[in-house]
Amino acid sequence: MSIPAFGVGTFRLQGQVVIDSVRNALDVGYRAIDTAQIYENEAEVGQAIAESGVAREDLFVTTKIWVPNYAQGKLVPSLQDSLAKLRTDYVDLTLIHWPAPGNGVTVAEFMTALAEAKAQGLTRQIGISNFPIAETRAAIAAVGRDAIATNQIELSPYLQNAALTAFLKEQGIHVTSYMTLAYGKVLKDPVISQIAERHDATPAQVALAWALQLGYSVIPSSTKRENLASNLLAQQLRLTADDMAAIAALERNGREVSPEGLAAAWD
Repeated sequence: MSIPAFGVGTFRLQGQVVIDSVRNALDVGYRAIDTAQIYENEAEVGQAIAESGVAREDLFVTTKIWVPNYAQGKLVPSLQDSLAKLRTDYVDLTLIHWPAPGNGVTVAEFMTALAEAKAQGLTRQIGISNFPIAETRAAIAAVGRDAIATNQIELSPYLQNAALTAFLKEQGIHVTSYMTLAYGKVLKDPVISQIAERHDATPAQVALAWALQLGYSVIPSSTKRENLASNLLAQQLRLTADDMAAIAALERNGREVSPEGLAAAWD
């Protein structure tokens, strides 16, 4: 199985806001939805899916296990709870949200527990999120690289993760980019804006198309139906080699998210 190239994210969206966002996303053509236990919106995402009328088999639903649930005896029950909230018998992908090196649960333990969840049919695929090279190596040692469907990482024109993405490519592990727009900062970038003008596109479409052309999946979020629809059009935008080179030059190690106690040492 593969990971869809384009999905909708739900980070920071709760209550009616997330219900409306997911409903609008499904309406305009999205079929992949990304959530997480810590987002505290799985029940609302499940409600929006149920009310949409879209068949479950046509959807790709991802959730992520939160840190207190990493231990062997806790991970599977926590995922069963997520499935109940999402109103589904399975998710398509379950990720370990952060390596959380100080948590007292080893990578081997939580990856083995995640593999057990897959063996039980609770999730079709498993993967990792926010894992640098060393922690990815540990995950591979625990379950084998073929078992790891993706590493979902913060990745934008301002944070391109050259060492990590090269390692993941070498290992055959797919990259999913989150915060591809760097909290909207790249939308104001003059280089991105100039490329957008040349292609009669939006800056968001350019940043998303850049990631897609590098072979990454993207999961942008929006509360606005028109932006959700507009973002999807990034899939039709073809950037030139010069465009890609200009965006590559924007690298500035512009990391936005690195929570203490959750993040491991970055590459």
